[in-house]
Amino acid sequence: VQLQASGGGLVQAGGSLRLSCAASGGIDSDYALAWFRQAPGKEREFVAALRWGGGRYAYADSVKGRFTISRDYAKKPVYLQMNSLNPEDSSVYYCAARIRWTVNYRRTSEYNYWGQGTLVTVSS
Repeated sequence: VQLQASGGGLVQAGGSLRLSCAASGGIDSDYALAWFRQAPGKEREFVAALRWGGGRYAYADSVKGRFTISRDYAKKPVYLQMNSLNPEDSSVYYCAARIRWTVNYRRTSEYNYWGQGTLVTVSS
């Protein structure tokens, strides 16, 4: 499985961005796809996750109600729609995948596959 993240950029506070993660390889309905982010000097943190076949969605409390994770089942990208952005959302965002949905979906160590990051900068 290969993952390619894109869509980052510079946006003003209150604005929106949509990140995309193109997934190639043998992704099936049991896969978990997730977004993480890492700000300078901080640990990588969980943002959102979904089960590829549906039925499971999860969000960090800090983004709940502002960010939406979704996927295009036919074309295989995973999206992260980010609204009402604030400077604290500035980070490098990474997409990740693992073979099965897990209750430990917040842990970076649970994911087998990672894409390169895409930088999001929110100006105040």
